[in-house]
Amino acid sequence: MKKMLSMIALSLITVISAIAQDKIPITSADYGNNGIEMADVMRDNGKIYVVVAVIIALWAGMTVYLFMVDKKVSKLEKMIEEQ
Repeated sequence: MKKMLSMIALSLITVISAIAQDKIPITSADYGNNGIEMADVMRDNGKIYVVVAVIIALWAGMTVYLFMVDKKVSKLEKMIEEQ
């Protein structure tokens, strides 16, 4: 019962916050805007490559960690089956 009430309360809060947001009118100039200013500035300064390298390093680290954990879990499962 508590779980259901908390889900309802959370849903109501989400709906109220979605309604409370202001709508920004879209102009015809918005359709022609292909540049992202932040990305352009970072690319000009050479920092975008640092961001990409950090993201790749994080993904690689998480992937290696998941494979290591999977190996350990498989090893433990085999040990349990042998007993």
